[in-house]
Amino acid sequence: MSDTAGHDRKDPALSFGPVADAYDRGRPSYPIEAAVWLTGRTPSTVVELGAGTGKFTDRLVELRHDVLATDPSDQMLGHLRLRHPDLRVATAPAEAVPVATRSVDTVVAAQSFHWFDADTALREAARMLKPEGRIGLLWNQRDERIPWVKKLGAIIGNQDQDVDPTDVLVGSKLFGYVENEVFRHWQPLRKNDLRDLVLSRSNVAVLDPMAQDRVLRKVDELYEEYDRGPNGLLLPYVTRCYRAVVRPRGQMDEPEHSADLTAEAKAVRDAISAKQGYREPEDPATTLIDFR
Repeated sequence: MSDTAGHDRKDPALSFGPVADAYDRGRPSYPIEAAVWLTGRTPSTVVELGAGTGKFTDRLVELRHDVLATDPSDQMLGHLRLRHPDLRVATAPAEAVPVATRSVDTVVAAQSFHWFDADTALREAARMLKPEGRIGLLWNQRDERIPWVKKLGAIIGNQDQDVDPTDVLVGSKLFGYVENEVFRHWQPLRKNDLRDLVLSRSNVAVLDPMAQDRVLRKVDELYEEYDRGPNGLLLPYVTRCYRAVVRPRGQMDEPEHSADLTAEAKAVRDAISAKQGYREPEDPATTLIDFR
């Protein structure tokens, strides 16, 4: 999720920084029931990967978990820091998190796992988790059984509507049986809210201004066609959740000490920098975080 324009044109996953404001205004929250199902009601230690502007983080804070929120985009995290100034936040990719080995109860990723290097990110999640710790992944997906929502998908694309990490989790051999659950909720939208939602999508964010304007005009026309009152439209979502317990450590090769971890994290960050154009922030969080 680098902010560099050149990379944004090549990889939609790096496009969110420049549209952080629209993302924070336009993206929906998540059902509190989904957060409970993934992390439990008892306060625990949680690392959130790809936290963005904090849409799911809000729910974790509401449940009083001890949270570290991470994201490679400092622009996205800026909104989260404003809303939760006392929360621990680190500008870091999911593949190299400054957290001590075996110190976390749950690792979660909301609407972001499909952007990660899955193999590396899963190894990193497994490393951070305590014995019997869990990984939790979730996505908000538009319910396109509703006619106007299906038309919206035809305009803005629906490439993120069919995301199921079960095979990837099982194939990693780092986690056990994958459970899944579904929750439903609605997002109230006025015209400008819908425009922000559309602008926050990676495939729209990378378009040139003229192409963006053409998409927004079609979205405006759709809104006008279906708007029936002062409260605007309700966009229905299906929140799909997946969780799995980390396997026993005897089956994994992992660094045990902070020095080893720091060196490994630096190597991963260097590799990501070369591959994706990821840039360290001016004042990176280099201190190893230990929840214990």
